[in-house]
Amino acid sequence: MLMQITDSKFYKNIRDILQNARQSVYHAVNSAMVMAYWNIGREIVEEEQRGKKRAGYGDYLMEGLSKQLSNDFGKGFSEQSLRNFRQFYLTYPIRSTVWSELSWSHYKLLIRVKNKAAREYYGKEVVHQGWSVRAFDRQINSFYYERLLASRNKEPVRKEAKKHATELAVKPEDLIKDPSVLEFLNMNPDLTYLEKEIEQGLIDKLQQFLLELGNGFSFVSRQHRISTESKEFYIDLVFYNYLLKCFVLIDVKSGELAHQDIGQMDMYVRIFEDKIKPPGDNPTIGIILCSKKDSTVVKYSVLNKSKRLFASKYMLYLPTEEELKAELDRDRLLIEEAHREKVVKRI
Repeated sequence: MLMQITDSKFYKNIRDILQNARQSVYHAVNSAMVMAYWNIGREIVEEEQRGKKRAGYGDYLMEGLSKQLSNDFGKGFSEQSLRNFRQFYLTYPIRSTVWSELSWSHYKLLIRVKNKAAREYYGKEVVHQGWSVRAFDRQINSFYYERLLASRNKEPVRKEAKKHATELAVKPEDLIKDPSVLEFLNMNPDLTYLEKEIEQGLIDKLQQFLLELGNGFSFVSRQHRISTESKEFYIDLVFYNYLLKCFVLIDVKSGELAHQDIGQMDMYVRIFEDKIKPPGDNPTIGIILCSKKDSTVVKYSVLNKSKRLFASKYMLYLPTEEELKAELDRDRLLIEEAHREKVVKRI
C-alpha cells in the first residue's frame, strides 16, 4: 500500500504543494531580508554623511552599531556585515533596481563585481537561469562574462556554464535551511544543516576527547562563524589552550583530505592571527581531520613563522597525529554501530 501511495499522482501533488509552500516562505523571508539590508545600508550612508566632518566617525559608527545590533538581534551584524549593507546600498542606490529574486548571499557576491556591465549581466543571468550561490560563485571565478564577450562561438561557453549550474543546483527543501536566513530570524541554525551526520558525531566525540585529555584545553565555540568580504565560514571546533596561550582550530571532514581543505584551514588561522588573537599570545594552530573509512588523515596547519615553536613547545601539550587518528577511527566505529542499531529498531 505504501508503494502505491508514494508512486501515485495523488502523493506527488501533495509533495509539490509542500515544496512550493516552503519555497514561498523562503522567498518571502529572503525578499524582506534583502530590503531590510538595503534600508540599513541607506541609513548608514546617510548617517556617515551627517558625521563626515568628524575624524574616524565611520569606524566608530560601524563598531558601535555592530555591538548594539548583535545584542538586540543576535548573529549576522558584524562590522563586515554592516559594510556589506553599506556597499549594497551604494551599488544599488535606486531601490527599484534591486532584484527581489536574488538572495542576500547572491548580492554579497554581486557587489564585489567591479565592472558595472558585468554586474548587470550576472544579476539578470542569476534571475533567468536560477543559478545557486555556488554556481554563481563559480561563474564569476571562471570569468564567465569576460570569456563570453571574447568568444566568437559563445555556445560552448554557455553550455559549460549550464553544466556547472546543474551540478551545483540547490534542492528546494534546502532553501529554508540557509544559515543567513536563520540568522536573520534570530534562530540558531541546526548543526545538522551544516555538516553530514557522521561529521557531527565525530565532532561530538572529539570535543569530549580533547576536554577529557586535559593539557590546558578550554572549549570556546562550535560551528564558529567567521566572515570575509563576500562569504561566511564555519569552523567546527575552536579551543583555547591556556598552557600554550593560543587558539586551536579544528575542522572535521568525513571524506578524503583535499588541497582546498588545507588552504581553507590556513585562511582560518590567518584570520584568527589578524583579528582575534590577543596581543602577546602564541600563534594560532589548526588541525584538519579527515575520517574516511579505512583511511584516516590528520594534519596540523601551522604558519611558516610558527613551525619552530610548534615543534619545540606545542607538541608537549597537543595530541599526536597518531593519537588523533586512533581516536577518530574508534569514534567512527562507535557512531556507525549506533546508526546500525537505530536502523534495526526502525525495522
